Amino acid sequence: MGGLASGFQPCHDRLVSLIGQGTRRLEGAEKVAGATRFTADLDLPGLLHVQLVLSHLPSARIRGIDTSAARSIPGVVDVVTGADLPSVSAPSPEKPLAVGRVFYVGQPVAAVIADSEAAASDAAALVDVDYEPLPSTVDPEAAMREGADKVLDAEEAADSEDASMHGAGADSEAEGVPARRPPNVSAVVSIKRGNAGAALKTAEVVVKATYRLAGVHHAPMEPHVSMVRPEPDGGMTVWAPTQGPFYVRDEVAKVLGIPTHKVRVIPMPVGGGFGGKVTLLETLLVLLARRTGRTLRLNLTRQQVFAVARPAPAASFDLELGAQRDGTLVALRARFHYDNGAGSGWHGGITGSFLTGTYQCPNFEITGYEVSTNKTPVEAYRAPGAPQAYFALESALDELALELKMDPIELRLRNASREGDPSADGKPWPRIAMVECLEEARKHPLYTAPCAEGEGVGIALGSWGGARTPSSAGCRVEPDGTLTVHVGTVDVSGSSTGLAMIAAESFGVSMDKVRIETSDTGVAPFGPLAAGSQVTYSMGGAVQEAALEARRQVLEIATNELEAAPEDLEIVNGRVTVRGVPERFVEITKLVALSTEFMGRYRPIQATGRSAVLEASPMFTVHIARVRTDAETGAFQLTGYAAIQDVGRAINPPEIEGQIHGGAAQGLGRALGEQLAYNEDGQLRTGSFLDYEIPTADQLPDIDVRLIEVTSAVGPLGAKGVGEPPAVPGPAALANALARATGIRVRDVPIDRSAFVR
Repeated sequence: MGGLASGFQPCHDRLVSLIGQGTRRLEGAEKVAGATRFTADLDLPGLLHVQLVLSHLPSARIRGIDTSAARSIPGVVDVVTGADLPSVSAPSPEKPLAVGRVFYVGQPVAAVIADSEAAASDAAALVDVDYEPLPSTVDPEAAMREGADKVLDAEEAADSEDASMHGAGADSEAEGVPARRPPNVSAVVSIKRGNAGAALKTAEVVVKATYRLAGVHHAPMEPHVSMVRPEPDGGMTVWAPTQGPFYVRDEVAKVLGIPTHKVRVIPMPVGGGFGGKVTLLETLLVLLARRTGRTLRLNLTRQQVFAVARPAPAASFDLELGAQRDGTLVALRARFHYDNGAGSGWHGGITGSFLTGTYQCPNFEITGYEVSTNKTPVEAYRAPGAPQAYFALESALDELALELKMDPIELRLRNASREGDPSADGKPWPRIAMVECLEEARKHPLYTAPCAEGEGVGIALGSWGGARTPSSAGCRVEPDGTLTVHVGTVDVSGSSTGLAMIAAESFGVSMDKVRIETSDTGVAPFGPLAAGSQVTYSMGGAVQEAALEARRQVLEIATNELEAAPEDLEIVNGRVTVRGVPERFVEITKLVALSTEFMGRYRPIQATGRSAVLEASPMFTVHIARVRTDAETGAFQLTGYAAIQDVGRAINPPEIEGQIHGGAAQGLGRALGEQLAYNEDGQLRTGSFLDYEIPTADQLPDIDVRLIEVTSAVGPLGAKGVGEPPAVPGPAALANALARATGIRVRDVPIDRSAFVR
């Protein structure tokens, strides 16, 4: 990390450190009061509304589009098809609007622009698209069979950019990669060490099973909505609830063929993201705005969000795990595939690293396939690739523990990776807290309490490597003595509150004297994507450095005013005082005034900070699930749940606990009912909140969070990321608990309750 970040020491002026103390979220009161203004709340002069016409077929040729009836609706300004737009590729494999053919149900085919949402919606219903149905493939296993119909006109290579921005590589090792890909496979991940086949033959115990996970949706409370305005200089202003304003800026500039400085992205509050609100339809919207020269807003309905927004992929694993009788792992062999919809996908490389690097195993052979089908293309969803990998791996480990009659935590401890052990790529693990999390779980009351008839306890482990991006921040001391910290990264998780705590601690003021200002891309310092558990980890050092520099500038002026050396000064209650002589002081407000007065001799107090964390600080977590089952009805109830997670140094513990609560609920949702269920015709059957089963309060018990603080050697103030790991172990922990309560092993999630009826 650049600058002073890695060597941070709390300001000696403060008797009690802010770091580690609970602080309410800065924006919490506005949200609770309903005062937060989201993109849908904005209204600009001359605003027009956009409604999409979506394909109802999974694969078809477009023979023609009749827009005449739609254009006759009063208030309609334009009806645009793919043929009306420049030949520009969107970030996904499809054009902004379909040209020539469609590849999935929900693909945008036309866009109606009108002076009201109602008129746009009415007109969209009248657009007549003449489709010629084509063969479609919605099952990934069928898609890989010889003779399968081709899903994409041109095979796309897997995109590693999404993987890298979330903190894990997606590249395959060349050794062992099949010379010929199966049909509809865009990429193959192959990782090999030793001789897994031979080792499995000599293993004393082998577990062999298939594990499957359904695709799931981000299901944010806020549907996707964006607004754009063309500017007189040929530029574009974009308002969007994006997790990555600079990413959107770059994509829009590329599509429009203009310099990035002509694109201004104003990040709006994000009403739920989880990886699904980086960019979606902004590139289409700016092309429409350029065509009309008008300000446009596109607001998807809930059903459209399910159809259009990129979900998390389904996955299937054939896994063999071998061990000796003492529990020592000897071999792992896995063949898996991801259902990426009508896109290339990139989860396989991340998954391979989790399968091969979590536990020490001398022999492994991993082959993963990125498969295209005629469904909505997929994207990142909280810890992409990790819930899938760990459901298979942690379920197999639990089955192995049962075969060995060994305590499941003891089995994991026997094989756990430790500092210095080789990771998936052969490089040594840094200091990690996998063992500490397992040891804490082993003594947790949920784990140690005896089980009654029909009760069971399951555990599962998960991890996340962690993303990192060079970052910058600005810090200005205002005339009233308040610190304004400028950042270019949005707050989707309470991160701004943690950054404010770092600034307050570094400068030497209370939290009520710090403001975090997230500015637009035209003026904001560069900030990372709010994804991959990286905001505090990447930006904390920049904020710290900026605040320390602002403090230095304040003391520099005070040195002259108080005729004292900087090391003899301290900041207390908004004043700079001489140590040991409290009656000698100067108000910070006066120092700011001196630095901004007409004909003044002091430079303004305006600081910047930069950071570049060069190494990851991998995060580990262990979840414990306790269930009670009813053999007559097949019903089961989670009666207890615990999440134990290494967070490095906990900057704001209550908010960390909140992050872990939310992540655990999302992970459990995969097991309890969330799924994107398609019929054989590629029609989504769970495309509304009536059918998509988000877990309800009665399904989830209180979640006991235990924070393990093994500080990072490189993260700001010793912190690590938080957001991804808690969404990982839930499905395996619940499945393992049910297996121990009922003797019935669940290898598919969401869980079919009928499996437990005897």
